[in-house]
Amino acid sequence: MNSFLNQVQIVLVEPQDGANIGAVCRAMKTMGITRLAIAGSREYDENRVFTLALHAREIYINAERFETLEDALNTSVLSFGASRRRGKFRKYFSMSPSEMAEKTAMVGKGTVSIVFGRESDGLTDKELALCDAAVRIPTSELFPSLNLAQAVQIITYSLFTYTGPFGRYTPIDRKELDHLTDVITESLDRIKFFKLEEKEEVGRFFRDIFARSLLSRSEAKRLEKMFAKIASIKIHKQS
Repeated sequence: MNSFLNQVQIVLVEPQDGANIGAVCRAMKTMGITRLAIAGSREYDENRVFTLALHAREIYINAERFETLEDALNTSVLSFGASRRRGKFRKYFSMSPSEMAEKTAMVGKGTVSIVFGRESDGLTDKELALCDAAVRIPTSELFPSLNLAQAVQIITYSLFTYTGPFGRYTPIDRKELDHLTDVITESLDRIKFFKLEEKEEVGRFFRDIFARSLLSRSEAKRLEKMFAKIASIKIHKQS
């Protein structure tokens, strides 16, 4: 079993039926993943959960509950949102499950969260934006929709069967990543780089790239200094 599996947290956003949660628990346990988080305040019928969970009941019993997805991802160093939908305000591109597994294995320490949306309509644009990257499971155009437990099974299988390479360092966490993005966008703003409402989009663009890159703390600090210096030089020349 891959040693990094205990770093993986499956996050369900407002699942609609306890039976589906039970099926997810079973899918997780067959692939050696036991950390489950549920975002949202909905209550569930435990009988429906346990009927489908069978011998994986303890995953639901030990699951962490969070009011919001943002809270659930607060301690993650890397997060993926599972989504097949594309759009103007969604991620620029999606990884395959195998690419996601490779990125996950590069995290030496820290929680990696994989987020799944509601059974009916998946993750919203804002929820997907909270994730560092998107993962998309290839399916037939004849019927592209997977149910929740099927999607979790495929993703966790990709992690369970991954064979390397593996990482040995801890990337910057979410707060450090947000800080780096803020430094860059503020530096660009100081030299009047942006037109109209570009700042938020450009910030999201940089953040997604840096999250996928799994930057070390020293790399992040160097980037901060570079962008701050660029802004200072530009302003000095204009004065």
